[in-house]
Amino acid sequence: MKKILILGIVASGKTTLARELSQKLNIPWYELDTIVHHDTPHGRNKRTPDEQVTVIKDIDRSGPWIFEGTDRESYRCLWDMADTIIFLDTPLRKRKIRIFLRFIKQNLGLEKSHYKSDWQMLKMMYAWTRDFERNRVDFEKRLQHYDQKLMILTDNKKIEVLLS
Repeated sequence: MKKILILGIVASGKTTLARELSQKLNIPWYELDTIVHHDTPHGRNKRTPDEQVTVIKDIDRSGPWIFEGTDRESYRCLWDMADTIIFLDTPLRKRKIRIFLRFIKQNLGLEKSHYKSDWQMLKMMYAWTRDFERNRVDFEKRLQHYDQKLMILTDNKKIEVLLS
């Protein structure tokens, strides 16, 4: 495995899995959110879809990688570039609890975030989760085209499956 794409909705465990795989395989990992919304001296800036693809292609040319994020049309090019696609399909109830716990931890200063953790963001995370579930069938249909390199995990703790 050289190029790994980890997909999942908010609080599915993508970042944790990416971090662990990165350490065990000695491959750099990238959060797609930071490619879309990158830090500048003047604050966070949203790249255009074309700019996002340019950044992704530059990273791709540099060697092995792990990307993790939610599904966005602007970086579906990664679906073709990846050697392995992991869909982290954590149960809905577990994701909803994780969203709320993350909100609490961030507001207590126990966990960092790249965004402003406020009530509006909390509502948006639940809305994104609801929208994902409503559109799940379409997402899974798109994934079927990649079944030869697709792994579906319901738990990010099953890392040993990926390393065997």
